[in-house]
Amino acid sequence: MNYFQTLLKKTGYMSIIESIVFALIGIILMWKPEETLAIISYVLGGIFCIVGIAKIIDYVQAKGKQDLYNYHLVYGIMAIIIGIITIAYSGTILSVFRIIIGIWIVYSALVRGSTALKLRNLSSRLWLYSLIIAIAMCICGIYIIVNSGAILFTVGLAILIYAIMDFIENILFLKNTKNIF
Repeated sequence: MNYFQTLLKKTGYMSIIESIVFALIGIILMWKPEETLAIISYVLGGIFCIVGIAKIIDYVQAKGKQDLYNYHLVYGIMAIIIGIITIAYSGTILSVFRIIIGIWIVYSALVRGSTALKLRNLSSRLWLYSLIIAIAMCICGIYIIVNSGAILFTVGLAILIYAIMDFIENILFLKNTKNIF
């Protein structure tokens, strides 16, 4: 197996892991939507606060050394403020989370669509299946982005559907890597 085939397989396996993670997120959002949102908000807020405290400590420890370019105090204060806002406004986190996930799904779909068109040029039969899956993934991503009234269950279901389609497409891709060459 040459280097390019090894690289493609490695990328395929990483995409499968990504699909599994998205499937788990979708299932968790469908199972316990409100609790999941609260946990995500508190974890993100906590991480920001911890990073902010660490930056302030770095600033205090480096005081007097390279002060001209030391912005750790400002970064630390901003991180703590962002952390507190994240914890306090957990409802807003859903919108941001939904948009980020939707954008990622659309991006993945566009990349897969581009790959499908390249596979068509290589006379591979896999291109049509990849293109159909990419279009379905793009529709799911756009639905998540534009539907601000979507309840968490629907968002979880759309993420799960994306993950399943992505998983299937990656399995097909891995099975056909030899045919590409």
